[in-house]
Amino acid sequence: MPSQKRQFGDRGEFLATEFLREKGYKIIERNYLCPKYGEIDIVAAKIEGAMFAKTAVLVFVEVKTIKGDGTDLTAALAAQNVHYHKQQRLMRTAKIYLADKRIPGSIPWRIDVILVILSETGDLVKIEHLENAVWK
Repeated sequence: MPSQKRQFGDRGEFLATEFLREKGYKIIERNYLCPKYGEIDIVAAKIEGAMFAKTAVLVFVEVKTIKGDGTDLTAALAAQNVHYHKQQRLMRTAKIYLADKRIPGSIPWRIDVILVILSETGDLVKIEHLENAVWK
């Protein structure tokens, strides 16, 4: 049986996945593991652009789940957890994913962060989606 911490994180990832689906993202994979660098919580695709110039963008998503009341301070504390070294690991893992899945270099991609704030009882308080949160 997973630890309480793992169950808490899994709940946040589930809510983030549902949030992305509602925004029109297609979920491709969850919990892609690269033993050397870590894990990507969600890999998704989003169709972007104008009517005749649509492009599929591959989106790697890091989910940060914390307990809190949804204030800006709470969200800021969660965002701080995606520090420089974590960003570097995400970049390396994303590049390994692209190579592993043989995704052409012409496919655009980005790394997003989703902050999920839950109450003490595990109810959703707030979700914040930070697009293009890690620069290549």
